[in-house]
Amino acid sequence: MDAAPLVVTSKGRVRGFRRGGTAVFLGIPFAQAPVKALRFAAPVAVDPWEGERDATAYGATAQRGDTGITLIPEPSVPGESTLNVNVFAPFEATPDTALPVLVWIHGGGFVSGSPASRWYDGDAFARDGVVTVVVSYRLGFDGFGHIERAPANRGLRDQIAALEWVRDEIRAFGGDPARVTVAGQSAGGGSVLALLASPAASGLFAGAMALSPALGAVAAPAARRFAERLATLAGVRPDREGLAALPEELLLDLQRQAQKPERRFSRAGLTALLDDGLPLGPVVDGDLLPRSPLDALAGGASAGIPLVVGATDDEFTMLTARARGVLALAPVPLVLAAVGLGRSRRRAYLARSRRRGGAARLGGYLSDRVIRSVVLRAARARAGGPDGAATWVYRFAWPSPSIGFSCHCLDVPFWFDHLDAEGVSAIAGDAPPRDLAAQLHGAAVAFVRHGDPGWPAWDATARRARVFGAPASTATVDPDAYLDVAPLV
Repeated sequence: MDAAPLVVTSKGRVRGFRRGGTAVFLGIPFAQAPVKALRFAAPVAVDPWEGERDATAYGATAQRGDTGITLIPEPSVPGESTLNVNVFAPFEATPDTALPVLVWIHGGGFVSGSPASRWYDGDAFARDGVVTVVVSYRLGFDGFGHIERAPANRGLRDQIAALEWVRDEIRAFGGDPARVTVAGQSAGGGSVLALLASPAASGLFAGAMALSPALGAVAAPAARRFAERLATLAGVRPDREGLAALPEELLLDLQRQAQKPERRFSRAGLTALLDDGLPLGPVVDGDLLPRSPLDALAGGASAGIPLVVGATDDEFTMLTARARGVLALAPVPLVLAAVGLGRSRRRAYLARSRRRGGAARLGGYLSDRVIRSVVLRAARARAGGPDGAATWVYRFAWPSPSIGFSCHCLDVPFWFDHLDAEGVSAIAGDAPPRDLAAQLHGAAVAFVRHGDPGWPAWDATARRARVFGAPASTATVDPDAYLDVAPLV
């Protein structure tokens, strides 16, 4: 029986375990535990250790408690050392192998999510000669809340610190620090766009994949207002000293209370969500994130970095489908007008909509406004940049037989070629198509290896996108794959 894999990093030795042809290392710290004096600080490098560090169990997660049933099973792991990485490498890899590297950032709306999910394990990537690193970062108010006399964007700083760890340590696991692709889904995809826009992340990755990107670009005034609301609920000052006095559990509860006005399914609440985005996430602070990611991309930020960006066809339609009985009574044009879509844009949008039925159209609008329009805006921004950065756009069109739509998160186990992971059948049915997983995973491997996923790049004239999982009668490369959301952009 082969011995457990042992790797020597600059901080000390780590011992993982073998799973088939994969060397697995879990919970390796890339920064000190963000507690006590470091709670609202920028990440601080971990101190060296003596002996062997056990890396056979997932590390502590920033997500706390039982989150209930979620689309992706992402368990919470208690503990203080929440800034850690999981590494998956071919078992035979050595420091001289110099394999391409995929760095994965999980989603969760910047307030939840966990790297301790089997959906994110990189066994299939290791099988195909790619080293995978799954990173953690601080969430919610601890990670992204505005706090006077504390550095902004602490969660984004954590992601950058994790990428710096990859730059400094990945060679020991068989990876090449010059061939790193950063990828993420939902809030992770939004994080990828923010990293492309951040000067501090320059040089830390050579490729990027933003899957169903939930755009993280909270305006500084909005971040301050949210912090003031939370501090008022707590009866403390909105500064580092006042908020540090709050126990973690209380701060999480206050965070949920402060978010409630943003989550009401009302005209004002929905309009605020659509116009202002998520209340917590990367903040346009003029420093780490000098301007919104889309503005930065249009200005040429990370122009030399190839990007894959796309979304599922019906990210959030399942939410309105649950209320189809009530929504059937609401005229779609009237609802769209109520949330601020002007007459001419409303008419153009409805004329191009692929969806039928009030609930599907309203859920489709939510999907298009929050996620799919970001895909089109990112592609347009990069195509209009000074250097015409290479961008590949895709659509994931396969509808889940158990949910009925090509919903949010459905594509993740296909990208990872991990259809046997726990919980996949709940979202993808009992027999998800393995050939579709081979297509998506193969495209990801090709992009990580060569910087090209295997279909024509997007440009402002042709507007081509790869369509995964569409009916056989539909072309696999659509020249106007996102034409239906154009009126929203």
